[in-house]
Amino acid sequence: MTAVMPTGVETARDLVGPALAAAVERLTPDVRKVAAYHLGLAGPEGAPPGTLAAADGRARGNGRARGNGRAAAGGRAGADGRAGADGRTGPDGRAGPDGRAGADGRAGPDGRAGADGRASGRRGRAPGAGKALRPALTLLSARAANAAPDRGVPAAVAVELVHNFSLLHDDIMDGDTERRHRPTAWTVYGTGAAILAGDAMLALAQDILLEDAAPSGVWAARALSAAVQRLIAGQGADLAFEQRDDVALPECLAMAGDKTAALMSCACSIGSIHVGGAPGLAMGLAAFGAHAGLAFQLTDDLLGIWGAPEVTGKPVRSDLRARKKSLPVVAALSAGTPEARELAALLAREEALSEDDLARAAGLVEAAGGKGWTEAEAATQLAAAHQCLADTDMPADVRAEFAGIAEFITARQW
Repeated sequence: MTAVMPTGVETARDLVGPALAAAVERLTPDVRKVAAYHLGLAGPEGAPPGTLAAADGRARGNGRARGNGRAAAGGRAGADGRAGADGRTGPDGRAGPDGRAGADGRAGPDGRAGADGRASGRRGRAPGAGKALRPALTLLSARAANAAPDRGVPAAVAVELVHNFSLLHDDIMDGDTERRHRPTAWTVYGTGAAILAGDAMLALAQDILLEDAAPSGVWAARALSAAVQRLIAGQGADLAFEQRDDVALPECLAMAGDKTAALMSCACSIGSIHVGGAPGLAMGLAAFGAHAGLAFQLTDDLLGIWGAPEVTGKPVRSDLRARKKSLPVVAALSAGTPEARELAALLAREEALSEDDLARAAGLVEAAGGKGWTEAEAATQLAAAHQCLADTDMPADVRAEFAGIAEFITARQW
């Protein structure tokens, strides 16, 4: 299924984007260039010599390497276990024949590659820019409290900085070599630099909120800090699951609630908090965001197995390749059927899974009921999110836009 990007998301990107870029300028130069690259605000200039070509080769090698040293499927592992087989480089060590990187590695007219280093995709958006879902939700949250959208911009920037702090670190922990259709920051600048850039964005997010002298600024900062604590707990659980063969479905749902839904819940309520909205409004919006966030993660897990690379920005069946304990996989493994047992044996193999193995694993997940359960649970969470909106007092147009974004995030193509 497909969905059209809600207008409010594009509007949020245009309103929050300049403020986000201005915030990144406050970082120290070495950290700023990594953060700007990750956010899609700049190309990879300043990267250590030779890393861009290597990073592009890894990202386009039709797979990714994990911390367990397994080679990415579809390509032979290099000395570091990361290189894929089809990464190409041009005469200058940067540009590939498919035009992903331009003469200086920056974005051009097609939203991917160009010669002058400036991003020029839709509305001048950089190729690595994200969807701006969380900023859009934060601006709507401010509007729900009858404030002008621009009053929600500082909180929206803070949420987006925290989201991208988590992505920078997540890419390192998962060994992901491609995000938003280009090499991940750690493959370009190194692990240490990417970790520091994430740390800097997290600290900057709190600074932005605490610059508001009103008590609501402190409350917003505390709400964001609480979401970050849950996000970290969820990421820790996700990593721990990789070492276990006995992950139960309730555990997996709780992990998704922490890792993904907590920040979505914060995004939906922090705008209201920051502009001094009523506590009841913030609580209703937080509940909406918690359910919408779970629906988002359930959909994301479907995309991680059955999503098209042009939609996900990652290789097909990437979560199975990485043997992630995603919700469809855990639901399938918990089914107690012959297909579940075959899936468990397949995923327990020491050697890297071939493309045939991955296709078989995807079929087993579906046959064991993992796909069907995940689709049904996403629908349940979406219905609960809509009920929270109905139960919370806010302007009708704002409620409709919240509902539209919830529908969008659960109707992404797979």
